[in-house]
Amino acid sequence: MGSRIKTMKRQAAELGRIRTGYSRPNPDPKKGPIPVKSKTFVLTSHSRDYVAAAAELYGGRVEQWTPQRSSVAQWRVITEAPELRAILPAGDPLNQAYEMWGGGGCERRCDGEFESIKRQPCVCRAKFGEDWHERPPTQVCRPTSRIGVYLPDLPDVGVWRLETKSYYAADALAGGLDTVLQATEGKGLLPVRMWIEQRTAVREGKTKQFQVVMLVPALPKLRHALSGPISTAAALDPSSLDRPAIAAAPIEPVDYRAEARECRTGAEVLQVWHRARENGHGEDRELWADLKRIAGDIDKGIDPSTGEIGGDQDDEPGPDADGVYDVEAYDETDEPPVADASAVAWPSAAQPGSGARQ
Repeated sequence: MGSRIKTMKRQAAELGRIRTGYSRPNPDPKKGPIPVKSKTFVLTSHSRDYVAAAAELYGGRVEQWTPQRSSVAQWRVITEAPELRAILPAGDPLNQAYEMWGGGGCERRCDGEFESIKRQPCVCRAKFGEDWHERPPTQVCRPTSRIGVYLPDLPDVGVWRLETKSYYAADALAGGLDTVLQATEGKGLLPVRMWIEQRTAVREGKTKQFQVVMLVPALPKLRHALSGPISTAAALDPSSLDRPAIAAAPIEPVDYRAEARECRTGAEVLQVWHRARENGHGEDRELWADLKRIAGDIDKGIDPSTGEIGGDQDDEPGPDADGVYDVEAYDETDEPPVADASAVAWPSAAQPGSGARQ
């Protein structure tokens, strides 16, 4: 059996990124690209095949693109679909922090109270007070939210990482996800719908426009989202949760008396009674009496279906032309056949259900 490094994170492969904006060239060559807020999600990846599959599914044009502060070209598509259908993996897939990035990478990463890289109290709060998040991003850390989701209709097994640096989006995303996690306890997969919502807010007499990434369970009814973990099959096809269950075919009752009348010996009838008793009819005294009577009739040569007595001498064939009878002879020392039902070990009449399986 293989072993694992216990401190190593077990993460699914990252196939690409889901972004809420893109950049376009600046007419002024001396200035950097102009950031643009997108109304639809932008999917990027190092693999052109992934982006091409996304473009076919969600619309848009595949184009080559190089991220800022990077020399490695990637591929991207600005999708045309109003929303994405995704699946949340088990656990808490959301990772949030206030971050400040520079030419050398991430310079600060803070949870709002403690900055973990230089191990110090929140720098932004200490410098600008409680409303520090209203400062421009060149002065303070930016709230960065990352969440990995599966896009089940795209190739290969792996996550697509959604990333947004909006303060309001971070708050809305965490709130929606917490509602989901409270219901599922982070167990199992959960289908979700994601879209970018444009919102406005008034701050100090000024109207501010911002984006919010909406993430809600993609289930037919609210009760499905709040009733706990669902199966993997339901996560892939949420509509199955609202389909009426296929009613089980009714079980036809067994006619034990009819079965008994088809038997050839009393011992076979007794086996019919044993089956009836195992199926919960051990206390049915009427059935017990009828089966015992049928067994007795059969062993006496009486046809239980017609009441006719078989084996009559008048019905026996006579000798052939040579005077030979077509019958079986047996030695008188052989054990005689069972003459009646009393020779068969039937349960006591007082306790027909004794020994029945509970």
